[in-house]
Amino acid sequence: MNIQSILTTKGTTVITIASHQAVREALVALATYNIGALVVVNATGKPVGILSEREIIRAAVSNETLFALPVSAVMSREMVTGVLQDELESVAHTMTEKRTRHIPVVEQGELIGIVSIGDIVKAQRDRYQGEVYTLQTLILGRDA
Repeated sequence: MNIQSILTTKGTTVITIASHQAVREALVALATYNIGALVVVNATGKPVGILSEREIIRAAVSNETLFALPVSAVMSREMVTGVLQDELESVAHTMTEKRTRHIPVVEQGELIGIVSIGDIVKAQRDRYQGEVYTLQTLILGRDA
């Protein structure tokens, strides 16, 4: 199972924000869409960073003027990205090692989706449930 299988089900909509927009605008977007991160894009729509709740909280601890700052002052520029062919086990490992919960998906430099740790866990759970169902069917089918 790979990233493409998740995006086929989930869709490819990604909520983005420009690096010059205020952190307050980012907070409104996070709350409005009930999401944990925004992909930060440049004027041409290319991803240049990621802004998660975690970065905002860490910045708020040391800066009371946070809400007026541009997103570029708070976002993480060290963004881990994925491609459609990435296997979910590998993506989960990368998320754990890099301590990130969101991975933007790019193809030829263009943003085409985003996966979260929740998406990965759900896909793995669904796969395991399918395997359990198959095994139950085989066992019960043979006993009948």
